[in-house]
Amino acid sequence: MAKNPQATWGGRFSAEPSALMLQFSESVSFDRRLAVFDIQGSRAHAAMLAHVGLISPAERDAIQAGLDQLQREIAAGGFKWDTALEDVHMNIEQALTKRVPAAAKLHTARSRNDQVAVDMRLFFKQACAEAQAKIRGAARAILATAGAKADVLIPGYTHLQRAQPVPLAHHLLAWLEMLERDDGRFAVVADHANWCPLGSGAIAGTTLPIDREFTARVLGFVDARGRARVTQNSMDAVADRDVFIEFAAACAIAGVHLSRIAEDLVLWSSAEFGFVSLPDAFSTGSSLMPQKKNPDSCELLRGKSARLQGNLHTLLTLVKGLPLTYNRDLQEDKPPVFDSLDQVALCFEVLAGVMAGLEVKAERCAAAVADPALLATDLADYLVGKGVPFREAHHAVGAVVRLAEAKSVGLDALTLGQVQSVHAAFAADWAKVFDLRRAMAARSGVGMPGPAQVRRQLARWRKVLTD
Repeated sequence: MAKNPQATWGGRFSAEPSALMLQFSESVSFDRRLAVFDIQGSRAHAAMLAHVGLISPAERDAIQAGLDQLQREIAAGGFKWDTALEDVHMNIEQALTKRVPAAAKLHTARSRNDQVAVDMRLFFKQACAEAQAKIRGAARAILATAGAKADVLIPGYTHLQRAQPVPLAHHLLAWLEMLERDDGRFAVVADHANWCPLGSGAIAGTTLPIDREFTARVLGFVDARGRARVTQNSMDAVADRDVFIEFAAACAIAGVHLSRIAEDLVLWSSAEFGFVSLPDAFSTGSSLMPQKKNPDSCELLRGKSARLQGNLHTLLTLVKGLPLTYNRDLQEDKPPVFDSLDQVALCFEVLAGVMAGLEVKAERCAAAVADPALLATDLADYLVGKGVPFREAHHAVGAVVRLAEAKSVGLDALTLGQVQSVHAAFAADWAKVFDLRRAMAARSGVGMPGPAQVRRQLARWRKVLTD
């Protein structure tokens, strides 16, 4: 027999793991992050064991007092982690047992399989709340800019070509729609995490008289009416990694939204657009070209999106070939979700900082939106109002555009005679179409960029983001 068999499973073995195997298999270097949740789960488990009579109230109190002491040490940075003990669970259990003899009973009716499952579900509930808070912080910063610049108009783009005029606020509120969906996805993930797996054991539960509902209520795994929510299949409870994947997917989709927002800002801050200037605090310079102001914050937001997608792909690939139930491969499920939370939270903080310091160049925006070609569709609508079928009107306005290009003048600089030579339905009032404010006011339907609707949407978002 080995002199110091591994504490959790060494009784069956005659030799200790090699140093290389210990290095290869340890997870405490990253799963120590779960310490607060592990201690929370152990406190609840001890309470349940006492509740059903498997340990005494005195043993429960001693265990819980020892756990509280360990939590304070860990929070203060005074706890010594040992990679030889593999993971966060055994590090805490071994330290606790040395101080509290009754802690030798703590693992009664529990496996590390359901222990880590509950730790991670507690983690995801907190992680989703953190991500949602960061999203709302960025959303408030976007809303503040939208409200302050509600009168600024810019060209809207399709295919990165000027399309139709829109208020800058309408464009920024489109970003808020994206972020609201992200917020909702994290709420769904939190709900899916809100089921207690403790009591599932390693695979087939336990023969001991535990009370799973009691533990679930102590840990807050309850529905809106306060009823305990416990997983219904012990095998699935320890094998399931759907919440990991869903969380990483929510982060990846949020990353895509961040990347698209960042790309708008990169374009708008370029000399060719000049619609905005990014704050110096979120920009960098060039080591060679002294005139440069680079949008590195936004470029990194685009780059982080790829990283978040990679984390999702890692988890999908990790799980796709695994049989039920637990396999050691699943140790690798934590770094991707930890990284996804850290990166998505940081990204939303950066976006909030960028928006808080963003300078809108109103004169450049006005010059760009003055392009009369942006109202070509309105000109087709004008003909429709005269009874012309839309396809015919579209063709006629296309011919007018071609005529203006041939004469090297703006669309609104053609004479009445010239446009009537294209289509007889053009009348003396045709040029009124190019009144930009009138054109915006006409877009009064729900979801449109008219000033009345923009005001309504700004008011709605102010209410949403202050509730």
